[in-house]
Amino acid sequence: MEAIMTLFALQGALGAFDTLYHHELTERLPWRPGAAMELRIHALRNAVYAVIFFSIGWLEWHGAFAWAFAGLLLVEVLLTLWDFLVEDRWRELPGSERVTHTVLAVTYGGILALLLPLIADWAGQPAALVLVHHGALSWVMAAIALGVALWALRDGLRSLKLKRVQAAARVEIPANFPRRLSVLVTGGTGFIGRRLCEVLIAAGHEVTVLTRDKRKAQGLKGRVTLLDDLGDLGEDAAFDAVVNLAGEPLADGRWSAGKKRRILESRIAVTEALVAYMARCRRRPEVLICASAVGFYGRDAERALTESSAPAPGFTHDVCRACERAAAKAEALGVRVCLLRIGIVLGSDGGALAKMLPPFEFGLGGPMGNGRQWVSWIHLDDVVGLILHAIGDTDLSGPVNATAPRPVRNRVFAKALGRALRRPALLPTPAFALRLLFGEMAEELLLTGQKVLPERARAAGYRFRYPTLEEALGEILGRPRPVERRPGP
Repeated sequence: MEAIMTLFALQGALGAFDTLYHHELTERLPWRPGAAMELRIHALRNAVYAVIFFSIGWLEWHGAFAWAFAGLLLVEVLLTLWDFLVEDRWRELPGSERVTHTVLAVTYGGILALLLPLIADWAGQPAALVLVHHGALSWVMAAIALGVALWALRDGLRSLKLKRVQAAARVEIPANFPRRLSVLVTGGTGFIGRRLCEVLIAAGHEVTVLTRDKRKAQGLKGRVTLLDDLGDLGEDAAFDAVVNLAGEPLADGRWSAGKKRRILESRIAVTEALVAYMARCRRRPEVLICASAVGFYGRDAERALTESSAPAPGFTHDVCRACERAAAKAEALGVRVCLLRIGIVLGSDGGALAKMLPPFEFGLGGPMGNGRQWVSWIHLDDVVGLILHAIGDTDLSGPVNATAPRPVRNRVFAKALGRALRRPALLPTPAFALRLLFGEMAEELLLTGQKVLPERARAAGYRFRYPTLEEALGEILGRPRPVERRPGP
C-alpha cells in the first residue's frame, strides 16, 4: 500500500504543477471563454479524484463497494480521454503540457497495475467501508484530496461564468457594412484577428487568413481559407478588403537588438508584401485596414493626444511610423487606407489583461511604478467593431485612434480591476524592478503612457460598446452591467 500511495502522491504533485503552471499561468484557462467545456471536465474529474485520494488514505472498499471503487477509477480514465479530445480540438497544447500529460498517464497506469489485485482481494470480503490509517501518508492523501476538491469547485464555477461571458459577448455588424465581402486578414490567428474572423464568418462573409502556422487556425469556427504565402495569390485573386494585423508582439519580453529587429521586420515585411500583391492583382481591394499602435505618439506623459498630435521620439514611434508609411503606399494604387492606432486591448483570451489576471486574482496586483501613467485602453469587441466600421465607411481614411473615449491612470486601472475581481489591488510593482526585468520595454510601455482620445472614430459616428472601464471589465470578467445606447461615444 505504501508504494501505491507514493505513486498517488507523485500523481498529485504532477497534477498540481499541471494545474498551476499550465492551466492557470501560461494557458489561463479560467479566463478564456473557449475553455468552458474543458473546465467542466476538469471539475468533474477533480471531484472524482478527491474521492479517490481520500479513499486511498483512509478507506478500504470491501465487497460490492470494491466494484464501486473500480468504477470511480474507470470514470477517471474516461474523463481524461474526453479531456484529451476537447483540448486538442480547441487549443494547441504547449510541449511541456503534453509531456506532463504523458507522465501523468504513465504514473496512473502504474497505480492501476498495483491497485487491481488489491481491489480483487477487497471484492472477496464482506461488503463494508473499512476505516484505515497509514500514518503520515494518510494525511498527505487527505491534503491532496482537499486541494483537488477546492479546485473542482473553482473550475466548475469558472466554467459557468465563462459560459455566460461567451453567450453575452457579441459584435454587431454596422449598418454601413456591405452584405457580402471577401476579406483577407493577416494575423488572423492572433488575439484581435481571431475575434474579427469569427465575427465575419458568422455574418456570412468570405474570409481568407494569412498565417505562418495553419495549425493555429484550426480553432476558427466556420468556413475559412488558409494561406501561408502571399506569393501563392495570382493576378485574379481578389478581395474587397484587407485587414493587416500581423506583427511580433511589442510587449512580449525584453527588447534585445534581435527582438527589436524582429518587431520591425515582421511588420514591414508583411505590409510591403500586401502592397506588392495589390500592385499586381487585376482587381484591387477597396480598403486596407492596417494595425498601428498608440506607441506612434511616443512617450508623452500628460497631453491629450488626437490623430493630429505631433509624436515624441522613441522605438515604438519608429516602428509605428515605418509600418504606417509602408501601408500608405497602397493609396497610390487607388486603395483607401485606414491606420488604426490601437491602445491596450482588453479581453480575457489574450493581450495585456490576460497576463494581469492571475496575480490580481490572488490579491497580488497593484499599480506599476507610481501609477500616474495614462492607460489608453479599448475592449476587444470595440477594436473589432472599429475595424468593421472602417471597412464600411468609405469616407474614413488615414490615422484613427482605436482607444476608448475615457482613458484612465494606471493606479485607477489597477483599482478598477481589483474591484471587478473583488480583490485588493494594493501591491505596486516597483519601477526599478520593471526596468531591471524588461529594460527599455518597461520604460516605453509600462512606466510611460499616453492619454489618447478617439477623435476621428467619434466624428465618424462610431458608438463604443464599452466606453467605460467598469463596463469593459464587467463584461470580460462575467459581471456585466447593462450597456446603455448613448447618443454619443
